[in-house]
Amino acid sequence: MGSASGQPAGDEAKVRAEMRLNEIPFKIVYESYRGTSWDLCMVGADGSGQVNLTHTPDVDELYPHVSPDGTRICCVIDETVGAQKVRNLYLMNMDGTGRIRIADNAREGCWSADGRWIAYLPAEFPKYTLTDYASKGMMIYDVATGKHAPHPNAALHHLYNLTWSPDRDWFVGTVHGGMGFKHAVLAFEANGTRVFDLAKWGVGGCRPDLIASGAQLAWGANDETLKVGDVAFGGTEPRVEHVRALVHCAKGFKVYHVDWAPDGRHVAFSFGPEAGKEMPGQRAPTWNICVADLGGNWVPVTTDGLDNKEPDWVPLSAGTK
Repeated sequence: MGSASGQPAGDEAKVRAEMRLNEIPFKIVYESYRGTSWDLCMVGADGSGQVNLTHTPDVDELYPHVSPDGTRICCVIDETVGAQKVRNLYLMNMDGTGRIRIADNAREGCWSADGRWIAYLPAEFPKYTLTDYASKGMMIYDVATGKHAPHPNAALHHLYNLTWSPDRDWFVGTVHGGMGFKHAVLAFEANGTRVFDLAKWGVGGCRPDLIASGAQLAWGANDETLKVGDVAFGGTEPRVEHVRALVHCAKGFKVYHVDWAPDGRHVAFSFGPEAGKEMPGQRAPTWNICVADLGGNWVPVTTDGLDNKEPDWVPLSAGTK
């Protein structure tokens, strides 16, 4: 539970016991700054078994998204190619081996529910930038064939943080200063060109995430509050109803990067002082990964404060037990 300091409530042991974190079978992958570079780390939902998956002092691995079968990770890697730093999109095994560069100068990969495709956002400029919304267009990568196809809506730009509906018919993402919007959470067709601003349903802020069933949407309403609503994509347009607060912290702190657990009973998110930067690859000292239940109880599951951000749950599989 949130306290006046923004930290979890005083009797943290009691909250942990009530949440039964040790019974959650899923793990969490996240980005963490490890002295000289960003690595991808993994931890149990109760904070146990923390491990560094990548150990790469010469490149930065960021923005991990785990495949639906829990065997691979799609992430961006900031690396030096020639004399120029560039952010590229990679696919790797869960232990960091078997790396394949799947797109140059690209960012923010998002899996389809069946694991057959990865949607991603080409960078807007050839010059390296940490700005997460510096994107132009969208591409769909076929994991089996290695082929890339453009999204049918050529007007897509300045998007970030994509989430894909389980039927593969809709995307939800944030737009910043593009497509005629100042800053909004949009639902847009995966196979068409219709775009809808979800503000009319009370969805404002950024970084949305769809639950595995596609029936609920969580997002950052502002720096201190994560919200959730029931979402439906049928009818004449997508709609979000029964919007309510999910997690709240005090002023002077931030809660960001909400991600649904595979069973829909918990969410993970990052939390820390407002001085930290939420964008991938920007420093956020003392930030940690937290887990919340749907009753608003939450506790940190990392405690080292090593700029821990962008959590993504690992579906249960033989490779992650």
